[in-house]
Amino acid sequence: MSEQHYFSSSPETEFKPRTVQVELAGREVSVTTANGIFSPSGIDKGTAVLLGQAPAPHGKYMLDIGCGWGPIALSLAMLAPQAEVYAVDVNSRSLSLTEQNARALGLQNISVSTPDEVDPTLRFDTIWSNPPIRVGKEVLHNILLTWLPRLAPGGAAYLVVQKNLGSDSLQKWLDAHFLERFEGEFTVSRYATSKGFRVLEVLRS
Repeated sequence: MSEQHYFSSSPETEFKPRTVQVELAGREVSVTTANGIFSPSGIDKGTAVLLGQAPAPHGKYMLDIGCGWGPIALSLAMLAPQAEVYAVDVNSRSLSLTEQNARALGLQNISVSTPDEVDPTLRFDTIWSNPPIRVGKEVLHNILLTWLPRLAPGGAAYLVVQKNLGSDSLQKWLDAHFLERFEGEFTVSRYATSKGFRVLEVLRS
């Protein structure tokens, strides 16, 4: 399965796990990845930019949209041990690996599930995501319109998007859509630029 199909719910390829060494939240750790998910060889460039550029997470409830094998969710859980971190993905193999990695690292503050299993009344103080751009514009927009309005008052979301995959047009779309729909309740801006990626910031007043 090519990386472009990491958003399949049930990978059809044979499960071939591997152990890789990565640095998360300043710690050198061993994690398990596998084929049929996003970035099985380790931390991809976009996620590395997000983890390096986003400000410290805050609040009790945190979310990683499209968790893959878990680098963002695991980092949030280590950086904010008092928080409850929700890791969501449509890929069953990704969910299994994130759960396995959290358990191996002794992180008990991560809940791993498909998106529709998350309590719809829950509001998040911090959202970090390397959103699945390759699912297409319509699906991507639906994902963001599902989760970003679930920021708690005072909450902040940070999304990393490659510049040549449409980060600037996505920023304009978010800004226009949220301005029209929520009448200034949200602000959208470019928080950081690094290595061909933009980190977009969405704040709820």
